[in-house]
Amino acid sequence: MPKLKPGHISPTPKEDALIRKQIEADPDAWCPTDEEWERIKPTVRAGVGRPKAEATQERIAIRLSPGVLETFRASGAGWQTRIDAALRDWLRTHKLG
Repeated sequence: MPKLKPGHISPTPKEDALIRKQIEADPDAWCPTDEEWERIKPTVRAGVGRPKAEATQERIAIRLSPGVLETFRASGAGWQTRIDAALRDWLRTHKLG
């Protein structure tokens, strides 16, 4: 069973039985059995999402001046990647320490 989120409230067995009964009464609903779910589960998430990157990036917290941040965010989607590119470009022409 997957890890549940904080605050999750599971139905009581009585509530669960009522829910299942209502699902069974709905001709448009399909509730797979445990055996059916085990058979189809591997195909449900297959190929979903983007491929894993060869080189992953590290998540950090950084403080930037409001003007710099506003300018990059205003440039649209991918602004964090553009900040990374700008820093890489700066490192090519400057020595640290």
